[in-house]
Amino acid sequence: MPIKVLAAEVVSKIAAGEVIERPASVVKELIENSLDAGATQIAVEAQGGGVELIKVSDNGTGILASELELAFHRYATSKIGNLDDLEKISSLGFRGEALPSIAAVAEVEILTQTSSETIGSYLHLRKGEVVGKESRARPRGTTITVRRLFRYFPARLKFLKSSNTENSHIAHLVSQYALAFPEVKFSLVLDKRPSLRTTGNGDLREVVNAIYGSEVAQMMLKVEQKDGLAKVGGLTSPPSLARSNRNYLSFFVNHRWVRSPLLTRATEEAYRGLLMDGQHPMAVINISLPAQELDVNVHPAKAQIKFCHEQAVFSNLQKAIENTLARTPIASSKAMPFSVNSGQWQSPRMIMDNEPAFVVAQLPTLELPVLRVLGQLANTYIIAEGPNGLYLIDQHAAHERILYDRILAQWAQKEVEVQGLLQPITIELSPREEETLRASKEFLAEFGFTIEPFGNRSYVIRAIPALMARVNIIEIISALLDNLASKESPNPWEEKIAQSLACHGAIRAGQQLSNEEMRELIKQLEQTKQPRACPHGRPTMIHLSSHQLEKEFGRIN
Repeated sequence: MPIKVLAAEVVSKIAAGEVIERPASVVKELIENSLDAGATQIAVEAQGGGVELIKVSDNGTGILASELELAFHRYATSKIGNLDDLEKISSLGFRGEALPSIAAVAEVEILTQTSSETIGSYLHLRKGEVVGKESRARPRGTTITVRRLFRYFPARLKFLKSSNTENSHIAHLVSQYALAFPEVKFSLVLDKRPSLRTTGNGDLREVVNAIYGSEVAQMMLKVEQKDGLAKVGGLTSPPSLARSNRNYLSFFVNHRWVRSPLLTRATEEAYRGLLMDGQHPMAVINISLPAQELDVNVHPAKAQIKFCHEQAVFSNLQKAIENTLARTPIASSKAMPFSVNSGQWQSPRMIMDNEPAFVVAQLPTLELPVLRVLGQLANTYIIAEGPNGLYLIDQHAAHERILYDRILAQWAQKEVEVQGLLQPITIELSPREEETLRASKEFLAEFGFTIEPFGNRSYVIRAIPALMARVNIIEIISALLDNLASKESPNPWEEKIAQSLACHGAIRAGQQLSNEEMRELIKQLEQTKQPRACPHGRPTMIHLSSHQLEKEFGRIN
């Protein structure tokens, strides 16, 4: 095939494919334009997952009538003027590709007015070409309406997920910008349902309250530190408030929402030793840097950045969070021991003894030898003797494996035991959690959950799986929705639900067990399909062979 210059229509589709990945990408570009225009109020509306309709209205500076058509030309922007400006970009958008890219794959209407004009300007575009133009009245600001997204780009349309899933992406995105700009009043309506509303009074904790609920907002700790290069501010969670994935880590650099492995590592490093494996903190962090200290022009969608001094930024963030945690008293309480047999909490008692070895029924699928319980280490690990050495068994991981297999077996046989709640529990959900619940409600019902709407983003839990009757229900629901929404795990939905239920229903590290309870735990572990690993793949036990022990004590060479 000979080399040739691509047609303008093909070029516009390629550019659109780089910038507009899904409906949430359109919302992102339009919100950034509104913020760059100095808007203090931004209203977002979406229908059909954003495919049928996306509408973003603001009270920003607006666009002059004489420049309105020019705004839909590629590389047309008011945010940079020359090459030097690329070294110190302070606006969110600057490439001049957003509006033309959107217009290339959808029908677009724009109505805008500046304070210097007496009447607003309206433009209607189809396939990037103007098909309607007139004067219309509106207050100062801009409203952009996008209809039938990807109508002219069907290859992208077929890769979109369900409307609920696309709505969840939009909800998450708007939530992030509300966190980045607490001084801006945001509202979000999805399929004609109010999903989010913030006050715009500048209080970050109030925005956290609107998104994650009052309990989280009250527990979050203030981070505030200026150290040389960077200023770090925001909120972070105490160790007692953790989540099962990283979806609750929000990072902003000069108020630009970014995905940064560097900032994620720095934050989690600050919590080293304070959280269980598989648990992650919640954080809303803004890092302020001189514009010339970072490169925001490394990704078409501006989702990634590069720091000139990565190690300094890493250290500043880690130190800021560590200092916050160091100033916070961490409450500790001893958990009452849990009986694997009866499912009841019992009084603490001594567990070390010299009882004789015991035998459990050997099944064809067993992979464990007969073990004799010797005791418990740090109220976390069961010490047992086997035919060939010593075994240390993680009581939480072992019980997690037992519950996981039991939950999936009950679900497969449609024999899930349900526990009705005498006193229903009310839970507040974030916009993203709400959309995940809407998409997963039938799956959760199969596992014994009865959850009903109860006002704006509030839900009532009326029934739960019987296995979960003695755990924190709100924590379980939050973890379930996190797991179901997570892209990190490719597992089927039933396995994700079983993992979450097993993890939160299992006995914890730090819980004292009696000898009888430890023996019963090992007996049940032996009957599982994969007794040597928990559902997340972590080992349930460590084996020190007799040979290893003799070698360590110098009995053999």
